[in-house]
Amino acid sequence: MSNLLALQRKMMQWLQTETGDISNHVFGTKKVSVDLRLSVYANAYRYRLIDALSDNYPSVHTLLGDDAFYQKSLIYIRAYPSEHFSIRYFGSHLEAFLAQQRPDNSLLAEMAQFEWCLRAAFDANDTPTLDLDAAQTIEPEAWADLRFRLHPSVARLDLEWNVPQLWSVIDNQGKQIPFEISEYPIAWLVWRKQLKTYYRSLAVDEAWALDHVMKGNSFAALCEGVCEWVDEEHAPARVAGFIHTWLAADLVTELIT
Repeated sequence: MSNLLALQRKMMQWLQTETGDISNHVFGTKKVSVDLRLSVYANAYRYRLIDALSDNYPSVHTLLGDDAFYQKSLIYIRAYPSEHFSIRYFGSHLEAFLAQQRPDNSLLAEMAQFEWCLRAAFDANDTPTLDLDAAQTIEPEAWADLRFRLHPSVARLDLEWNVPQLWSVIDNQGKQIPFEISEYPIAWLVWRKQLKTYYRSLAVDEAWALDHVMKGNSFAALCEGVCEWVDEEHAPARVAGFIHTWLAADLVTELIT
């Protein structure tokens, strides 16, 4: 290990835990002591991480308020030190962190999950998608075994709280609405079309179908599965309707026969 790399690791250890022998490598002056120099670095480092959390989770920040967000961010930094060279991924554990911090109230954790999905969808690879004409190229006898590859931005989540509605109000600086929790979790879809991120709620059978598309299930298997909600005669048309909607929304990148 080079001396420079060893020094960098010592500095990183001190910034994250304030432990280790780094003061011997820092020069102080009469006006600015070694401890003061180190504290300036440490505070700047923490504030940069807090700024990154606020950038990725603006609605969580709004719901908590400035003071509470700052305090929880400091705890999060200690619980989940930054491990990636890009600060973009620093907030990846915030949903789990908030769920542990507030086990009696999942609202904040769900908002973190939703905001992280939105950011991940926006950052996903720009893979070309298929249009409605693609389905017409599939021979009738090939449909039973047909499988689908979805765009990298596609994400599925189930939310108990009215998180998307709250997020929209906060994002548009609208009038505050009450927090509401559903009797059963509601299925949501998040994806990106061109340069814009979208989300919408899903019927139970469409959510089931999307989940099983992600698992690699075939058209025939999807038709069999949705028979829990529609009769066998109408199942193929129901699934075909899903596929039509997915193609129109730029969710599908490949039809695999």
